[in-house]
Parts: sequence; structure tokens; C-alpha cells
Amino acid sequence: MNNEEKLSTDNHQPSTNFETFAIRTQTERTQFDEHSTPLYLTSSFIFQDAEDMRASFAEEKPKNLYSRFSNPNVTEFTDKIAKMEGAEAGYAFATGMAAIYSTFATLLNAGDHIVSCQSVFGSTHTLFTKYFPKWNIETTYFKAEDAENVEKYIQLNTKILYLETPTNPAIEVLDLEFFGQIAKKHNLIFIVDNCFATPYLQQPIKYGADIVVHSATKLIDGQGRVLGGVAVGREDLIREIYLFARNTGPAMSPFNAWVLSKSLETLAIRVEKHCENALKVAEFLENHPNVELVKYPFLPSHPSYEIAKKQMKLGGNIVAFEIKGGIEGGRNFLDKIKMCSLSANLGDTRTIVTHPASTTHSKLSDEERNEVGITAGLVRCSVGLENVEDIIADLRQALD
Repeated sequence: MNNEEKLSTDNHQPSTNFETFAIRTQTERTQFDEHSTPLYLTSSFIFQDAEDMRASFAEEKPKNLYSRFSNPNVTEFTDKIAKMEGAEAGYAFATGMAAIYSTFATLLNAGDHIVSCQSVFGSTHTLFTKYFPKWNIETTYFKAEDAENVEKYIQLNTKILYLETPTNPAIEVLDLEFFGQIAKKHNLIFIVDNCFATPYLQQPIKYGADIVVHSATKLIDGQGRVLGGVAVGREDLIREIYLFARNTGPAMSPFNAWVLSKSLETLAIRVEKHCENALKVAEFLENHPNVELVKYPFLPSHPSYEIAKKQMKLGGNIVAFEIKGGIEGGRNFLDKIKMCSLSANLGDTRTIVTHPASTTHSKLSDEERNEVGITAGLVRCSVGLENVEDIIADLRQALD
């Protein structure tokens, strides 16, 4: 789960500064005095004797038993994310969706009810609408513009209040402080997908979130290399999630954890540049005649601009915009792109453009797409780290 082995801070006083503990939080050095954390590619761990084995399995002592349960590389990564989010504990998963599914599967029982923001990731929507109803778990969506009336959707059997903010891919921003108060008032478990913001830009636990989930595949990795997910939050809830996960097997691999922990060392400086580029791209798009609408949290035209400024350090790297011409307009735009990548991923060093209606959300009906805020001409742009003039030049020629 976490803290299965000692973590060092290189013999320095532990720092509260994000950039410092992202770099200096490491597993305890071995007898070889390595500077960088080694890769622990092992499926299992040995015991000194029968008593050591018994006490370890009884959890009377902290020890790695089996890498499906814990591993030094995974613990280091999880510990960093927990510190960044201000969480008590965490558990890392093979993917972001494994983190989301395992969190819900652990905390929900048949007959429970979820209240969720309407604009959610397509796979999360599929869980809510296709799989959870098989177990008599229902979900009610609320629209961002109706957020102030969310209490009317809460039922006697409501167990979880779930948000993405900013949302994927509509880039709606929801007031974490407001929803934290609602969750507390109604004794709900408050879960936030913080993937688009990362813990560098936003920490939902400050506003009352009980659990924060991430797809580490995105900005946390930042270079499109490995898959990963993580859930952090209240120790009692994470304990239950850990017990579910160690029996169902969605654990993060040691190699991916090692890559992701190294990635966290540069998260702050990468995200700063991503956000700088994204704001410039958003400002360009807002003034282009073939673009009907631009959604970016730190544009003054965003309907939740003041909320974004309150709870986010910067606006993130995702810009959503509506191209004139609907689905065909979106497809034509993608076909004309030259430098930017066409991919379903985001949060990469490379700028990526996606047309959700014909790709990531294409299996949804028109009604379902509208239900989660996906309009026909919506394009999601994950702004990368290339020179921003080159990014804008490619977008301009594809739009003209």
C-alpha cells in the first residue's frame, strides 16, 4: 500500500517544496550507495525464517511480500504522489482506468448511487452506464452549468460524489470547495479525477476530496512511454482499495513505477512550460475565424475562469475548441495536420490533436456524446513542449 520500506531524503531535512521532494524522495540506498534509485525487477521477496514470514504476512512488520502487493519502486512513486496531493496514503495501478474501477468497485455495494459531473472520460462513462447497472449501481449526471443545484440529484442511497476538473474533453471547471462542502454535508465519499491538472497545479484534498485518482500515463509520465494509474487519499479508504487490488491484480509494474518516479522529478518544470504554450495556443484559436468556441481554464472567456484562478496554479495543457463544420470539419482539420500528432493520448512532450466524436467517443451514440459534453466539431488539443510558434503554425494551416 505505502511505506512498505524506508524512504530517504538524501540525509537532508525533508522539504515542503514541491520540486525538492519530487526529486529527493527516494527508497533507502542499498549497500552500493547508488545515487539514482535502482530498478527492483523482482516478483517476490525472501524471508529470513518462519517467524519472519509469519509476522510479515500478518502485517505485524512492514515488509515487501510480493510485487502484486508492493514493490520498492512502486512505493517510491506512490509516496511522491501522496506527498504532492497532501494525502495520507496511496496505491498505484497498471492504468488510470484500473485506479478508477478499483476505487469504485471497492467502495460501492449493490444498490448504491453515484452523482457525477456530466463530462467524464469515455471509459468512465461506460463503467457508469454499461457495467455498474449490472450490479444495481446507478449514476446520475449533473451539468456544469447546473452545479449549484447538485443537491437535487442526491438520493438516500447516494454513496459517492465524483468529479473531473478540468473535465475530459470539454474542459469544464468545477468548484472543488463548493463540492467538498456538499459532500461533507451529505456524508458522501468525494472522489476527484485530477489527471488534467496534476498535483502541481491543483490539490483537491485541500478542498475536502477523500480520494484523488490519476492516469499517470498522461502528464505525470509526460513523454508517452508507459501506462500507470494511482489513487491517493484517506488512509482508511486506501486500505480497502489496497486489499481489493492485492486480490484482483491491477498492480503497477516496477519498471513503470521507476519510469514514472523519475518523471515526477521534472513534473513542475514541464507543466509550467506546457501551460505557457497552451495559453498562447488558446489565445490564437480564440481569434481564428474558423473556430466557434475555445475552452481553456485561464482564458478570461472561460465561464469558470474565476474558479480556475482560485483553485489552479496555471491552466493546464489541454485546450478544447469547436471547429466550424461539425464532424466533417473536425475530420478535415485532422487530415490537414502536419507536425502535431494524431493520437488518443495526451500530456506528451509532443502536441496531440484528437477529434473525440470520431475517435475516443465514436462508439457512443449522438445522445450519449451530448450527455458527456462531446459536440460534433469539438477538438481536444494537448499542447506539447515544441516551440509554440511551430505549434500555432501547424494549427493555423490546418484551420485555414
